[in-house]
Amino acid sequence: MIKKQFLKTKPVCKVTFTVPTDAVGEVEKVQLVGDFSQWLEAPIDMKKNKDGSFKTTVNLETGKEYQFRYFIDGQRWENDGEADAYRPAGVSYDDNSVVTV
Repeated sequence: MIKKQFLKTKPVCKVTFTVPTDAVGEVEKVQLVGDFSQWLEAPIDMKKNKDGSFKTTVNLETGKEYQFRYFIDGQRWENDGEADAYRPAGVSYDDNSVVTV
C-alpha cells in the first residue's frame, strides 16, 4: 500500500510504503529498495508493526517516477500490488513497481 502526502511548501512528497502481513507472511525483515536508495547500495529497513506489517516513509522529489521493490528476508523480491505502474527491471525478466509523485 502506498500513501502520498504532498507538501505545500516544498517540491517534496512524503510517501509511506506499507507491506501488509498477508502479502509477505511470517518474515523478519523487509527492505525498501529502489531508484531513491541506489537499490541495494543503501536499502531502507522497514519497521515491523505489532500486526506483522512493515512500514516506512520516504521523502521523494515531486515531478518524478521512481522504480522500487521490497526485498524480503534478504532472499526474495516482491512488488507492491498497489503501485502506480510496473516497468521491466532490465536485469531480469521481473518487473519493478513504480510510484509517481
